[in-house]
Amino acid sequence: MANTETALKECLSSIDGATAAALVDYTSGMALGTIGGGKDFNLEVAAAGNTDVVRSKLRTMELLGLKEEIEDILISLSSQYHLIRLLKGRGGNGLFLYLVLDGSRANLAMARHQLRRIESDLEV
Repeated sequence: MANTETALKECLSSIDGATAAALVDYTSGMALGTIGGGKDFNLEVAAAGNTDVVRSKLRTMELLGLKEEIEDILISLSSQYHLIRLLKGRGGNGLFLYLVLDGSRANLAMARHQLRRIESDLEV
């Protein structure tokens, strides 16, 4: 089992093109841990903003009567991918992993696969 810091470090080291990662509580909008980002990319602001994305999607699914679970949410920008993976099980309720990928270096399918693996090893 990996703790938050170890899991986030693994995101950057094992996922090609990863430039930033965070573990976020979408009930409060607070990042519980971050790695990467920098002066040109405020990861705390991004984590809080993506909380609104998750809440909105969950609310929409409820209004539509959809009984499925969200695996992940992908936001494609011209030069980046932003991947949001909602955590399941072992205390992960209300949490998501947020990953920022350089679009020119990332393999999105592999990133999703590796993020699932990291999630399964994460102990919250």
